[in-house]
Amino acid sequence: MTLNITKVAYGCASLAELVDRVAARAEMAGEMRMTTRNCPKRVAEIAGQGSLFWIIRHQLIARSPILYFEQNPEGKWDFLLDPQIVPVRPLPRRAHQGWRYLEASDAPPDLADGETTGDPLPPKLLGALADLSLI
Repeated sequence: MTLNITKVAYGCASLAELVDRVAARAEMAGEMRMTTRNCPKRVAEIAGQGSLFWIIRHQLIARSPILYFEQNPEGKWDFLLDPQIVPVRPLPRRAHQGWRYLEASDAPPDLADGETTGDPLPPKLLGALADLSLI
């Protein structure tokens, strides 16, 4: 079964901003890398089949397919990502530090071409609901 990872898109306020940031990083470096201190223990379930799901404003809003993992010269690990951002049906998710595993059965489905979602909850309300552990 496929395994995914979640991560907060720190500093991004919207999906459009995330798309721009990833495109800029991929253009500059020729690929999209995300660095982490530790390699996931379940890397065999992720590499080449799982995705990195991005959290913005307490919601999973998009994913980037994970191509493979590679150790860099500093001894840290790079997630090499497909720079294509795939919008998903928004799903409430509390913010966290670092990354977390996300089982395929818990992952939101991709949005179809041209499909949009309703108005998102205001960020202040999402934050309050997350603080109360309601999302």
